[in-house]
Amino acid sequence: MDMSQYLEIFIEESKEHLQSLNECLLQLENEPDNMELLNEVFRVAHTLKGMAGTMGFTKMQTLTHDMENALSSIRNGNIQVNTNVIDLLFQCLDALESYLDNIVNTGLEGEKAYNHLIQKLNQMLTGDGSTNDRANEKDKKNINSKAEEKNNALSLTDYEKNVITTGFQQGYKAYAITICLNASCVLKSARAFIVFRTLERHGEIIKSTPNVEDIEDEKFELEFSVVVLSRTEKEVFSKELLSIAEITDVKIIEIEDHHVNPNKNQQNIQQKELVQSQTKVQKDKKAKQDHPIKPRAGKTVRVDIERLDTLMNLVSELIIVKNSLEDIDRQADQNFNESIEYLERITTNLHDAVMKVRMVPVERVFNRFPRMIRDLSRQLSKDIHLDMSGEDTELDRTVIDEIGDPLIHLLRNAADHGLETTEERKSKGKSPEGHIYLRAYQDGNNVVIEVEDDGFGIDAQKIKQKALEKEIVTSEIADNMTEQELVELLFQPSFSTASKVTDVSGRGVGLDVVKTKIEALGGDIEVKTKIGSGSKFTVRLPLTLAIIQALMVQVGLEKYAIPLNTIHTIEDIPISEVKTVQKQEVIVLRNTVIPIVRLHQILDTPQKDIKQKDMLTIVIVRKGEKQAGFVVDDLVGQQEIVIKSLGKYLSHIKMIAGATILGDGEVALILDVNTLV
Repeated sequence: MDMSQYLEIFIEESKEHLQSLNECLLQLENEPDNMELLNEVFRVAHTLKGMAGTMGFTKMQTLTHDMENALSSIRNGNIQVNTNVIDLLFQCLDALESYLDNIVNTGLEGEKAYNHLIQKLNQMLTGDGSTNDRANEKDKKNINSKAEEKNNALSLTDYEKNVITTGFQQGYKAYAITICLNASCVLKSARAFIVFRTLERHGEIIKSTPNVEDIEDEKFELEFSVVVLSRTEKEVFSKELLSIAEITDVKIIEIEDHHVNPNKNQQNIQQKELVQSQTKVQKDKKAKQDHPIKPRAGKTVRVDIERLDTLMNLVSELIIVKNSLEDIDRQADQNFNESIEYLERITTNLHDAVMKVRMVPVERVFNRFPRMIRDLSRQLSKDIHLDMSGEDTELDRTVIDEIGDPLIHLLRNAADHGLETTEERKSKGKSPEGHIYLRAYQDGNNVVIEVEDDGFGIDAQKIKQKALEKEIVTSEIADNMTEQELVELLFQPSFSTASKVTDVSGRGVGLDVVKTKIEALGGDIEVKTKIGSGSKFTVRLPLTLAIIQALMVQVGLEKYAIPLNTIHTIEDIPISEVKTVQKQEVIVLRNTVIPIVRLHQILDTPQKDIKQKDMLTIVIVRKGEKQAGFVVDDLVGQQEIVIKSLGKYLSHIKMIAGATILGDGEVALILDVNTLV
């Protein structure tokens, strides 16, 4: 059965289950006695195991199965929840996420088996390593075979050992055989019955694990083990067992006398092993490697059914209007104009409905951060608490996909640079626990995300000193810079005030990357700080990157679009009021000095042969707290525009954010306010 058609569903649901496990484990660490929470963790892990098994991802299934055993032991009270236990479970989640990343990229889960995690889980289940445990580990190393590790778990009784020893004396051989079934096998007990019938034709079954009753009741996963006495060679067993449908692997180890009688001194015993693994799984895997197929792991959005109903109703209305327009005599009937107005209303509502379908709560990004802050808290030996709000604020899916990395940088900086150690906070009279606040809210056509901490604050003089050392600014310029301007030097490439490089930060890659990424999304970032009280980074992002409201302006012979959410005001200013300060043209508007940008010079636009005007039309735009005035020749009007990408060949043009096609078929470029300001 071809499971690739379900791959996209598997990936989406696995991401949700892993996120749910992360959240539940964080809560479980604080509420170790919450049985309802523990049951939820167990249920999600069990579901994830079943999904992985159905898709044939056996490594993912095995690891989840061992996690499930550990969780079951916690539920039964055999293991107490503590930080070390939670740490191990989080490491397992990281391994599962690694498998999932490989599946997204290649369709395969990869070769890494994470045996060290499985070993830790088993050690946790068996306690702190008894003498027998250590002896078994030593035996496993000597045997040096994963299949034999499984067969060691058979734990032969003295009676069974005596039967095998007697068999040796009569010329029989003993084999420990592990049979692996296909993950999609439906009737496991029926397949096991066929296996038992096949083995009994060649010898006598001494023991099975699990026992026969449990195998009949299908109380086992995808494999079971048996010990057989026979005069048949093991190659025959391999061939016959692998010919049975739904059997994917057979591992056979010959049991020798020193295995059942370890007290005998037998010198120079040469171990002979043969593990036959000619399985369908491996053949399929080789076929995938020879003919790699890119999995269908597209980008999806889960949509509320009510939003789809609204969309469907609007499309129905659109069809009705189209039919009414076809029936109208355009020359005589005045209903034509009414129908056009009705059509305009419907298309506007249709646009709003489509936009809502594309919107995703920022909770999708925020959910990963509590786990990250918890790990950073332990790594940095700081007591850190993350306060989140506004998780239901919605953003366009395309923005959501890109905003995660910048926020990770800001949060890591806040934890490492921003917050003091517990001892430092106590000495300053602060609470021992440092706080990081992550907020999101809508502001007009923008979404604002704030990352704030109650730590050191940013020392502007320290930044000034570092900037002079790196020769980013001259001493003359630095002396004339305000404290806010000095702080904004943090966004310069490779700029870091960290005194030492750690695993968390200090390498000088961070804030410049954050700024570049956010501006590429059409947003901006600003920082406010106060020594001793902390810092706040404010990220402002557009609600959507697809359709925006814009002001169309005329510059020379060309039309340009300026996003409406960046415009503060439009002014007519006499040319006589334009002054020059440090080679920069400025105007004074309501006691504020605003630099002006003559767009026809910056954009090198062909000019009309027009008479010199006494007044300048200036569009005042805002980027954070900064303002600038764009000098334009004329205002065309407000318009709703669809943003089109310039393509990869023109992506290096920083002053242009994209293009749009106007009603008359002309192309107008959209100005990138962030770059121009």
